[in-house]
Parts: sequence; structure tokens; C-alpha cells
Amino acid sequence: MALLSAIWNYAKDDGYTSLANPCAGIKGNKETGRDTYVEDELFKRVHDKADAGLRDAMDLAYLTGERVTDTRLMDEQDVRDGQIWVLQEKTKAKRRIEVAGELKVLIDRIMSRKSGHKVRSTRLIVSEDGTPMTVAMLRRRFDMTREAAGVSKPEFKMRDLRAKTGTDKAESSGDIMQTKDQLGHTTVVMTEQYIRNRKSKSKSKSKSKSKSKSKKVSPTK
Repeated sequence: MALLSAIWNYAKDDGYTSLANPCAGIKGNKETGRDTYVEDELFKRVHDKADAGLRDAMDLAYLTGERVTDTRLMDEQDVRDGQIWVLQEKTKAKRRIEVAGELKVLIDRIMSRKSGHKVRSTRLIVSEDGTPMTVAMLRRRFDMTREAAGVSKPEFKMRDLRAKTGTDKAESSGDIMQTKDQLGHTTVVMTEQYIRNRKSKSKSKSKSKSKSKSKKVSPTK
């Protein structure tokens, strides 16, 4: 069921169909979530083999903590007032990520690279010729780069970067609330479960009320 749903979403994203996913609303078997933490060394092995566009995507996903889809769809128009404004597609959570530190360096790097393109897209994640990356393009590049780096698929999937962000943020800040806010989780319990078993260091526990307005957060680094 999950495979059929993924194929349908792939076809829809690439314009082969506009029909609703036939798997929507059908209850499937419960799946066990991934429990993978991407170590810095493993990240670097793949990152070093990546082309400029994929490096931008990997860095942007890690520094913002956004899902792959939300990262791929980030646009220049989302960058304003020193922040990246994000509406998460899955949960509709709103985040304003401060463009500072390594994230500012990355945004400047992306804009500098794009300035030399003949094709001008406002998307942040673009290919060598300036065209925005599709789901298929990004997936293919990551798969090929991972293979070139000698890393297996079970070891590192691009979506694992969000878990790495959460874990690293919790450890560096010592405040799981900052991780919760950055990832857009509604409860601390959800965040604790999300980063559990990836790295075991101190976790601070606290409660907060969910707010519908956009929340300003800082980048991972």
C-alpha cells in the first residue's frame, strides 16, 4: 500500500496525473519508524561527493530542520526580514527561521551561485542550469551520490537529516523546547520520541501550549 501511494504521489508531482491518491484514507499496516542517526562523518562522505545543487539541498534541510519536500519548495520570496518563512506542508505549522550563522552563509552561497544562471528561478534549490529541482531529480542525485560515497540506503536516507537536526539541536542547546519549536511538533513527547535512541544525552522536559501563529526559531547552527 505504501509503495502504491508513493508511486502515485511521484506521478502526480511530475504531472502524469491530477487525480487524488487512491490510497488516501485506507488504513494500512502499522510501520515501525526509523531509528537512524546520521553521524557527521557519514554526512560528510555523501556531502563531499554531491554536486552544488545537492549540497545546497542537504545543507538547507539540515540547518532548517524542514522535511525534504518543504526544503525543496523553499523560495527566494520566503526569505524576508532576515527570516525564512515556512508553512509546513504536512502539518501546516508556520515557522520563521532566523537567517543567521551557517544558514546565512548558505543562503548567500545559494544566491551567489544562482546569479550566474541564464535560467532564473526563484526556488532556492536548483540544478546546474538554474531550473528548480523536482522530486525525481533530487531523489536520483541523492541516490547516485550516496552510492558513489559507498554508503548504503539503510544507512542514510535524505529524510534522516530532519532527525539529525532535532538530535543535534537538542544536544547543542540543552533545551528540547528549542528542538520542538524548530521541527514544528505540537508536543514535547512527540519530540522526545522523535530523537530517542539516536544519541543519548541530557533531555530537558517541559510543557507548552500549541499556537497557530508562526513561531520564530533559530537555525541548527
